[in-house]
Amino acid sequence: MEPDLFTAAAEDRQEKDPAGSPLAVRMRPRILDEVVGQQHLLKPGSPLRRLVGEGTGGPAGPSSVILWGPPGTGKTTLAYVVSKATNKRFVELSAITAGVKEVRAVIDGARRATGGYGKETVLFLDEIHRFSKAQQDSLLPAVENRWVTLIAATTENPYFSVISPLLSRSLLLTLEPLTDDDLRGLLRRALSDERGLKDAVTLPEDTEEHLLRIAGGDARRALTALEAAAGAALDKGETEIALTTLEETVDRAAVKYDRDGDQHYDVASALIKSIRGSDVDAALHYLARMIEAGEDPRFIARRLMISASEDIGLADANALPIAVAAAQAVAMIGFPEAALTLSHATIALALAPKSNAATTAIGAALDDVRKGLAGPVPPHLRDGHYKGAAKLGHAQGYVYPHDLSEGIAAQQYAPDAIKDREYYTPTRHGGEARYADAVEWTRKHLGRKGS
Repeated sequence: MEPDLFTAAAEDRQEKDPAGSPLAVRMRPRILDEVVGQQHLLKPGSPLRRLVGEGTGGPAGPSSVILWGPPGTGKTTLAYVVSKATNKRFVELSAITAGVKEVRAVIDGARRATGGYGKETVLFLDEIHRFSKAQQDSLLPAVENRWVTLIAATTENPYFSVISPLLSRSLLLTLEPLTDDDLRGLLRRALSDERGLKDAVTLPEDTEEHLLRIAGGDARRALTALEAAAGAALDKGETEIALTTLEETVDRAAVKYDRDGDQHYDVASALIKSIRGSDVDAALHYLARMIEAGEDPRFIARRLMISASEDIGLADANALPIAVAAAQAVAMIGFPEAALTLSHATIALALAPKSNAATTAIGAALDDVRKGLAGPVPPHLRDGHYKGAAKLGHAQGYVYPHDLSEGIAAQQYAPDAIKDREYYTPTRHGGEARYADAVEWTRKHLGRKGS
């Protein structure tokens, strides 16, 4: 017997006793128009609408698709909608438990169904990234010849986890993380819908906001937490899910943090000032508050990059590369794993030697420029490559430093107005000590006054 995504027995049990199924299962959309979010994939004529039979396409049949997105964004839900709405034969395999043998059994069954009674087969393959190259290869003939229409789901980048021949024979559809508004609508529907909680409880605004933070864009997580909290409230004889009840149920305290208000900036400021003050424990505390409150990890990473130059600079020249690498990693992986990367960078920056010399140097230079201290570029530094430049005296008398044994030429580089200005004042903290020695030596050999 072939594996089936939603077996008749399970469906019959759910219809007779819907309360026996998890809320997340009961609230699964039955048609595409009930799907929350992903509207960019649900436009008229889209591959998913064609899979459920909207439009024939003439000789152009529906394409196989690969659904790529974070957990809880609707990959299995979309497959469920297809299974309910299409008149095609629908089979599911999970890459966790299935192998080449099971794939071949489905393909053989699909060919028999097509040849015997003209029934097309849709194969839903969950977590395709867990299939080896050989296992994915076994799908190619069926997809290429359209013996099956494949719907494959993955949480990992398919360009790394799915073989190129299979990618080229399928359409890649990227699911976006659900927004707070998407999840808010889903929660409110679950509270009132006959398939859901049937208005048995209400959800105050503060509890709803905490639920959204807990969910982190994951619809399944949001509905699971809502169901647990609703059950706890009803057990207490309450018809309102209090914030404390939700906290007790999910074991996560509500962080008092408004992502659009003062606390957003206050906690971010405290994080940076703790790094500047080298208090690694305080820095990690504020980082944890931002993470737990659902702060955008990219915002945190941007602040760390700024801190690396503003407060550390050349005292630890590795600080900025660490912060930049963290920002790049965060953009690729997202939460929850991004918390590890942000912790890595925060610890490195907090414990690094500190210097604001780079900050004060550019600040002083900008101040002079804004005051009008600029003046013409010295003639010997001007561009001498174009015809007539020599007649104007451009590039005449310029000394090429590489021609000198010490590699430095005692000539004027700055305009007259600021030729004796010294903007960079290095500390002797950490690695900046060597820059302090270098700047002292170079200024002396440039013949600068005051050096």
